[in-house]
Amino acid sequence: MWISAARPGRTHDNTAARQDHVLAHLRAAGLGALADLGFRGLDNDVLNPVIVTGYHASRVHKLTPGQKTANRVLAVGRAPVEHGFAHLKNWRILTKFRTDPARATHLLRALLVLTNLEVNR
Repeated sequence: MWISAARPGRTHDNTAARQDHVLAHLRAAGLGALADLGFRGLDNDVLNPVIVTGYHASRVHKLTPGQKTANRVLAVGRAPVEHGFAHLKNWRILTKFRTDPARATHLLRALLVLTNLEVNR
């Protein structure tokens, strides 16, 4: 898991990913990412996508059985990341944390290291 610099809660996922140049870093490393629907539209490269998101249903556009299966497979692949975020949220200091974003970034990255040590032992 990786944690970006702290930003206001109103910052959209795509905006944060663009500011951190996530696509360029993934392409340079030859990696890909499984993402939630908040990242739809970030990677418009149809032939060589780096970020894979699920399919979105609406009232007028129902998902096909194949799209539902693809969403389930994507959810299974993303489950370890969601579990990682859940473990990180176990630190109660985060519920009442009010400070400078730079300090928040350092604290979150330290908590991520501690969480990884705790989960992996």
